[in-house]
Amino acid sequence: MENKPAPAKIKVLLADDHQLFREGLKRILNMESDLEVIGECSDGIQVLEFCNRVQPDVVLLDINMPTENGVVATERLRDIFPEIKVLILSIHDDESYVFETLRKGATGYLLKDMEAESLINAIRTVAEGHAYIHPKVTGKLINQLRRMTYLDEIGATSGAAASRETITKFIPRGNNPLTRREAEVLRLMAEGKSNKTIGENLFISEKTVKNHVSSILQKMEVDDRTQAVINAIKCGWVTL
Repeated sequence: MENKPAPAKIKVLLADDHQLFREGLKRILNMESDLEVIGECSDGIQVLEFCNRVQPDVVLLDINMPTENGVVATERLRDIFPEIKVLILSIHDDESYVFETLRKGATGYLLKDMEAESLINAIRTVAEGHAYIHPKVTGKLINQLRRMTYLDEIGATSGAAASRETITKFIPRGNNPLTRREAEVLRLMAEGKSNKTIGENLFISEKTVKNHVSSILQKMEVDDRTQAVINAIKCGWVTL
């Protein structure tokens, strides 16, 4: 009987200026059969130099590093190696950090206090070509997008206008294809809640939530939760 070759592992580059933190991540990730840490860097310049020699699938990148920070490194990686996925790993949950790194080309944004299982899932998700945003910062990111959309609509440019509390209103584009239950799930997704928490809120199983999420993504013709939430807000299907 012919032996099938083992599936290729996801090659991960760790970039963080704290060696002990990198070592802990490396041990966790290398325990997974489909993940392999192929290198470590302590600043953004080293990341570019490493990727010039060996191209990883995913770069797990700290936003605060000496010499060249994660935001600058993300933009340069996106320009030179667009096929490499960048996952930002940060202690900051402020929406300005999230928005800026995503705008520069990051595929996802994680917080350093997340569980190991969620981190591993995030790496696999972005390696497959999807985005991953930590649930704690999803709502803040959406609020930032709402503010920017409002200011763009009214043509506001002054600091005073930008600092005002605003409420964005969107005109629905077409009929909402979601069922009532799917709409409830989508609303909780927009608040940054995980599948488990959504299930607890709606008194349904986590598996049922996953099925609803899959249906929502299919109906909205998007690839991930973040795109679904952003589109739903633009269409006026959910408000925060």
